[in-house]
Amino acid sequence: MRFFRTAFTFGEDGAMEWFADKVAVVTGAGSGIGRALAVELARSGARLAISDVDVQGLAQTEKFLHKIGAEVRADRIDVTERAEFLAYADTVKEHFGRVNQIYNIAGIAFVGDIEVSQFKDIERVMDVDYWGVVNGTKAFLPHLIASGDGHVINMSSMFGLFGVPGQAAYNSAKFAVRGFTEALRQEMALAGHPVAVTVVHPGYVKTAIARNAGAAEGVDKEAGIKVFNRIAITSAHRAARTILKAVQRKKARVLVGLDARAFDLLVRVSPTGYQRILGPMTARFQSPSR
Repeated sequence: MRFFRTAFTFGEDGAMEWFADKVAVVTGAGSGIGRALAVELARSGARLAISDVDVQGLAQTEKFLHKIGAEVRADRIDVTERAEFLAYADTVKEHFGRVNQIYNIAGIAFVGDIEVSQFKDIERVMDVDYWGVVNGTKAFLPHLIASGDGHVINMSSMFGLFGVPGQAAYNSAKFAVRGFTEALRQEMALAGHPVAVTVVHPGYVKTAIARNAGAAEGVDKEAGIKVFNRIAITSAHRAARTILKAVQRKKARVLVGLDARAFDLLVRVSPTGYQRILGPMTARFQSPSR
């Protein structure tokens, strides 16, 4: 339970009152950034619907949320199962009476060059990381609009800002999330709907994503995990705090971590030239972001 002993109190900077009594849905809440968001939202007075395919991790999150007095509903949800997700959205709305926020956090990673990656591996990443976001957004959007105070928060990555060798599947999904979310934000504004939209681009965050990532044949996954653990400079707690500050301010996008901000600047300065720098740099290892 080290995670819980080291959790910060986001409400100290005044955000507690802003999130109080809002109904927030968090996918991928069984670990990592999803868990950190659920805990900090709960500390800030939000009412929570949390989900994950990892029932053990989800139960641990739920147990702690109850311990701190949060109102929480926990469900095992596979974000790739569209019919299940649609039914879940209606159930959550019926349970709480309304839905204010959806945090589409659930995600997976896969490491491997396109040449040696299998179609099924690329499709699996797209199904979870992209279609999971689409399913969550579409399922909850009518309820968010009806709330009069809705917010969609979609998880991309700093790998949704630039391409990386060995990360074609992950890049594809995270670029797609970025485009989908940016289009949605404009649509909500043009339609006059009371729904804010935020896309999140984390850098290397200390989570289990590298350890849980799939890998193509021949990839030295253990070496990649070691590198990831050395360069993951942002804790899940700090990432959650950064995201919630952006949500409070209704920002269009949020870069999480110094690395995300640095690489974003590099790509802005040299939209194609960055490839000459990052290609050789990442050829020595293959490790997922976030």
